[in-house]
Amino acid sequence: MSIFSANATEPEESSGGNELDGANEPRSANEPDDPDGLGTDGSDPSDLDAEDLVLGYPTAPEPVIDGESIAAEPGAVTALVGPNGSGKSTLLKGLANQIAPEDGSVLLDGRDVHSMDTKALAKQLGLLSQESTSPDSITVEDLVYHGRYPHRGFFERTTDEDARAVERAIDLAGCGHLRDREVGSLSGGQKQLAWIAMILAQDTDVLLLDEPTTFLDLHHQMEVMEIIETLRSESEVTVVVVLHDIEQAARLADRVVALKDGEVRARGPPEEVVTEELLTDVFRVDAEVVDTDRGPRVTPIRARHEG
Repeated sequence: MSIFSANATEPEESSGGNELDGANEPRSANEPDDPDGLGTDGSDPSDLDAEDLVLGYPTAPEPVIDGESIAAEPGAVTALVGPNGSGKSTLLKGLANQIAPEDGSVLLDGRDVHSMDTKALAKQLGLLSQESTSPDSITVEDLVYHGRYPHRGFFERTTDEDARAVERAIDLAGCGHLRDREVGSLSGGQKQLAWIAMILAQDTDVLLLDEPTTFLDLHHQMEVMEIIETLRSESEVTVVVVLHDIEQAARLADRVVALKDGEVRARGPPEEVVTEELLTDVFRVDAEVVDTDRGPRVTPIRARHEG
C-alpha cells in the first residue's frame, strides 16, 4: 500500500521523493498543455453514474448500500448528506473503486470503473479520503508533486507541464506560503489544504471529497468551500463531496443526495431536499428552514428521541 493514500486509485508503489528532482526539466514540444487551468481543456464535463449499486464489507452481515443508483451532475457539485452510519463514505468509496461492488456498476463516461486500468482511472478521477497519510518529513510542494504520478512513469522526470499543474494547484488551494514546510509541522487545516492541492495537481475530470471540512476550524472550512466553489465556477470538473454539515451542503451544492440506513431518501436541488420534513425524517431533529439567496438556512431546535 502506498504511503501517499489520498487517492483511491494510486498505484501500489511509489518511487519516493527522488522522482520530484526533475521539476524544471523541459517537456516535449508535443506534450499537451492546459493553459486555462485545472480541468478546462475544452472537453465536456464527465459523467459519473452508479447503477443498482450494492456495497458492503466482509465483516458486515448485510450490505451498507443495497441497490441504490445516483448520477453526479456533470460539471456541478453533488453533496452526499446523512447521519453517521448512513452509508455516505461507503458510497463514495464505491464510486472511487475502493470497494468492489457485490452487484451493480459505476460508470465514468460510460465505462465501468472496475474494468479500467488503475493509472487510466487516476487520470480521470481523484479521491480525497479521510485516511490520507504521508511521511511527516516531506514538504508540501513535494507532496503536491505526487499528484502528478498518473501522468508519467515511475522513472520519468517531471516536466514543465507537471510544474505548471503543481503551481496552479498550490495557488488554487491557497497554500503557497506552506510550500517549503514539512507536512508533519502543519496544523490539521493546513494539512487538508496541502492534500487538496495534491488532488488538484492530479488534474482530473472528477473529484470525490470525503468530509473535507470535518474537524477544521471555521476559517479553514471556508477556505475549503471556496476552493470547491472556484472549481464549480471556473472549470468543468464534476465534484461529489460528502459533507457532515447540512447547511454547508445547502449553500455549496448544486444537487443534494440525502441518505439514511444506506438508502437514498431524497435527491435534487438544495431548496427541494433540505426541508424541515427531511431533517425530521433523516436526521431526527426538529429545525427551522428558511430560504435565502445563499441557499436554505437551517436552525436546529431540538433532537428527536426514539419512543
